[in-house]
Amino acid sequence: QVQVVESGGGLVQAGGSLRLSCRASGTVFKINSMSWYRRAPGKQRELVAIVIGDDTTNYADSVKGRFTISRDAAKNTVYLQMNSLKPEDTAVYYCAADLTIDLWRSDWWGRGTQVTVSS
Repeated sequence: QVQVVESGGGLVQAGGSLRLSCRASGTVFKINSMSWYRRAPGKQRELVAIVIGDDTTNYADSVKGRFTISRDAAKNTVYLQMNSLKPEDTAVYYCAADLTIDLWRSDWWGRGTQVTVSS
């Protein structure tokens, strides 16, 4: 089994920063990509940022220039550094890991961490 666990959410004022962490652990696997999604109240889930392989990254337009995704391959951990936070960034943030286990590819999700940005 695989566990994907996020941490680092919280309450911050607009303009502030937070760093989210997500670690995948468990059975032996290969990480194809790790990503951060978010779901704001009343809205659909959206992809925020993704790191493919070791260093190919992509971001939602709404966070470009403010958020940075990075990966520590040795720790099977991905980070999301969020700067210049806005109230519209308020959401539950979910980590997703695209893994290959014994030749089978599958997605594994964390339970989410709340980020609240006050104006």
